[in-house]
Amino acid sequence: MNKQVGALQPALELIPARSGVAARVKRGQSVRVVNTHGKQVVDTWAFSAADTDEHLSMEHSRAAILKLMPAVGDTLVSNRRNPMLTVVEDTTPGIHDMLIAACDEHRYRQLGAHGHHDSCTDNLKAALAALGIAVPLTPSPLNLFMNVPVRADGSLAFEAPVSEPGQHIALRAEMDLIVVFSACPQDMVPVNAMHPTDAHYQIA
Repeated sequence: MNKQVGALQPALELIPARSGVAARVKRGQSVRVVNTHGKQVVDTWAFSAADTDEHLSMEHSRAAILKLMPAVGDTLVSNRRNPMLTVVEDTTPGIHDMLIAACDEHRYRQLGAHGHHDSCTDNLKAALAALGIAVPLTPSPLNLFMNVPVRADGSLAFEAPVSEPGQHIALRAEMDLIVVFSACPQDMVPVNAMHPTDAHYQIA
């Protein structure tokens, strides 16, 4: 009986290291994001399935929850201030980031990269393109597992995530959504402990 129940559980889906994936999530479904190997940041976006001009907004969400990082029970909102995602479970120490923009070619050039470097911005575009969707801008992401401590003097730092292998966070969709995940390819500052890896997600 237990084996049969287990077989009915949705499969874990891969977020390949340095790459992005997009998926459709129905209102009321939950998406669980697993830090499979630990220490991996997963940039996360959400767009209204009815109108992709409406997207998950970190600036509006900070105003809604009056926090710098979300916790269980907090509802993140869109750029139209509508509820989008509610945190329903978090087995990590609860360290996530709502401040830092997605990495892009300009960021890597400033860090000294030469030639092409994978980026979360490019991963967002590619993941949406696989669903036949294009958006005109890159919203600031919810950086799951990212550790950006705010110091007493107001300064910020980039540090390795404190999440351990297999820890996860689950978010419930408050409207029909298109969600995008990027297993961040940053390897020039220690946000992924300098070693980008795979992550996984599950929709149920």
